Amino acid sequence: MNPDERLRRQLRDALDADPGFPTARLSERIMADVSAGARRRSAARLYLRPRTWVPALAALVAAAVLAGPLIAEQAQAAGRVEFLGQVEFLSSQAQPASEYRAMIEKVLAGFNGTPDFTSQPTAAEDIRTILDGQSVGRSTVDLIAMTQSDMLTLQGSGALEDLTPLLQRLQRDRRFPQQLVDNGRYDTDRQYIIPWLQATYMLAINKKALPYLPPGADVTHLTYDQLIAWGQNIEAATGQRVIGLPADLNGLRGGLVYRFLQGYAYPSFTGTTLTGFRSPEAVQMWQTLRRLWSVTNPLSTTYTNMQDPLTTGEVWIAWDHQARLGQALADDRHYLAVPAPTGPKGLGYMSAVVGLAIPKNAPNRHGAEALIDWLTRPKQQAAASVSLNFSPVIQGVGLSGAPSAESRVASIYQSDHSGVESVPPAGLGGRVDDFTSVYQDTFARIVLQGEDIPTVLNEEALRLQRIVDGAHARCWSPDPSSQGPCQIR
Repeated sequence: MNPDERLRRQLRDALDADPGFPTARLSERIMADVSAGARRRSAARLYLRPRTWVPALAALVAAAVLAGPLIAEQAQAAGRVEFLGQVEFLSSQAQPASEYRAMIEKVLAGFNGTPDFTSQPTAAEDIRTILDGQSVGRSTVDLIAMTQSDMLTLQGSGALEDLTPLLQRLQRDRRFPQQLVDNGRYDTDRQYIIPWLQATYMLAINKKALPYLPPGADVTHLTYDQLIAWGQNIEAATGQRVIGLPADLNGLRGGLVYRFLQGYAYPSFTGTTLTGFRSPEAVQMWQTLRRLWSVTNPLSTTYTNMQDPLTTGEVWIAWDHQARLGQALADDRHYLAVPAPTGPKGLGYMSAVVGLAIPKNAPNRHGAEALIDWLTRPKQQAAASVSLNFSPVIQGVGLSGAPSAESRVASIYQSDHSGVESVPPAGLGGRVDDFTSVYQDTFARIVLQGEDIPTVLNEEALRLQRIVDGAHARCWSPDPSSQGPCQIR
């Protein structure tokens, strides 16, 4: 038995407090976190700093052992007053072990039913699960949570229930932003998606980097050239490259550098997310990214998220999803959150809205509607914001700490007159992972391997076009909508 298998068995034995608690799923999430840490340690064997994942893992296991009986008792108590039954809840959120447990203990706890929560590495798996069920006229899932962009494939396939009456009931005592409600209709007169959470991406800054800002630079309104100059200043003074990107390209569980390209670099330099993939402006963008990489910590190729390298001091300036920066941003004495840099076309940024939907033929639609009601209450919105490091969608939810800092950055994005807003790729269905791989491969070929930029862009554009054509995916923001599959210029 190899060490990973031994640890996995020990975790399952330690967590086996009660059959009602999802110990196997939690242990698998812990093992995923351990594996990511092992890849980093292997790549960084010359760096002898202690890693924060070891005590974090120990604490998580201890908490699981101690809290398991309590959660089991709560589940049994809920069973005694069961009115809503078991609700099969499928989501692409709450992947890390700590978030998964917080989802169970803090967000779902107290619901008058038995939510069976499962999270998948990517939305593509969820989409396949739903569509496979619809093809045989039944569903094993009651409730799904994924981005509104990912839901487009399900709505277009006729796989989602109309939730208009539910929305009308919810709006009696809570306020959703009208734009998010409208987006959940997909240009129809029916409501398919109920907004749940929203998020964006940003820079997290260790305040000890501030003295090295280039003259005239405003940390809340940086340009890409100023960010590069900032990194150069720090390297000249300290000998360290302390800018960090989540550039682990290890498949679906790697870092989110592909979102940096899709939602930040491309819109900032080309004003597009897809149609300008191989444009002259895109060539300029990739040249700039090479310069940025020259002052980026080389261990960035091992980073699946930026929280650990920020808190250990390997990195002082990091870009990532807000959910992967929460621990650092909670310490506002040492860290601050600021928007991503601005490029020639403006301030590119990506907004991700996670919605709730009910598949057709769901076995417990009544329970699913009740769970949507529960998850969109202000108290549960605040709990999800803290647990998952997303922002609430319900207006008037009080926030503090990291969620408050993250919301301030989102407000800057939305109010910037030069903002170029993008959304996650839409309408790709089961091909979204293949689409992601193209951006990962392009980054590796141009930035890491130094291949010719126009050659790489022309070759990878052909791959992207085949994927988009095969999915019949129309253009998505900021590219203008198209009648047929989106076309790369």
